[in-house]
Amino acid sequence: MSSWDFYPPYVPVAERRRKAEAHAKKMAGKGQVLAPIKLEGHTIASTYWGKAWCDNLEAYSDFANRLPRGRTYVRNGSVIDLQISAGKITAMVYGSELYKINIKIEPLAAARWKAFKAGAADKVTNLLDLLQGRLSKEILSEISAKGSGLFPAPKEISMTCSCPDGAYMCKHIAAALYGVGARLDSQPELFFTLRGVDMQELIAAASESATAPLTAKGKLKKGKAVLAEADLSALFGVEIEPSTAKVAPKRKRVTPAKKVPGKPKKATRS
Repeated sequence: MSSWDFYPPYVPVAERRRKAEAHAKKMAGKGQVLAPIKLEGHTIASTYWGKAWCDNLEAYSDFANRLPRGRTYVRNGSVIDLQISAGKITAMVYGSELYKINIKIEPLAAARWKAFKAGAADKVTNLLDLLQGRLSKEILSEISAKGSGLFPAPKEISMTCSCPDGAYMCKHIAAALYGVGARLDSQPELFFTLRGVDMQELIAAASESATAPLTAKGKLKKGKAVLAEADLSALFGVEIEPSTAKVAPKRKRVTPAKKVPGKPKKATRS
């Protein structure tokens, strides 16, 4: 018996798609909520986070020989369910039959996250820009930097599939990983969930960075911050000339003398 006898026969794409849709309907009828990957057109991902995820996968030679088949599977609708949670991806992919995939992603190393927050403190100022990838080229390069950015390296990914393919990454796993890129197009916040970090911390770091210089130079008096003229210049972006006017001294309040009651004086005749 050859090794090929262990693998099920090839199923045409149209038949595989039909079976996948039928199975999804069957499971939905039993009350199981599925989140399939459905692409519009041939493109897997079109936003910054989706494309950066896919680019990161393709940057490693460890995955190179298995990714093309995965792209085909995700494009033809074989990924009938994809769930993303903290450090975990679960998926169901229909090949010759239904296969279940489990992928674990190690959380982003605390030191890398801390360093990134410090470097991005004055570059990431609101969540909308972050999620839509509307950031400077510098910070986007730092996010997607191979090995030092926020995306996982192969050594941080462990994966299993119920199919008989003994390869480290089978085509079903590759399809699920590409499916993550497609999902990030519509839900980019799931990237931070998957990596186990809080994206709100980036905004908090930016806020702290913006107020730190003023807090350091300002003086507190009776609970109110008194800002130096140099601080005001930095805050509003204009030059404020030093004040040369002398402040007039406060005038002492004079209390009128109290009248002493007595007899009225007699009127004198002229």
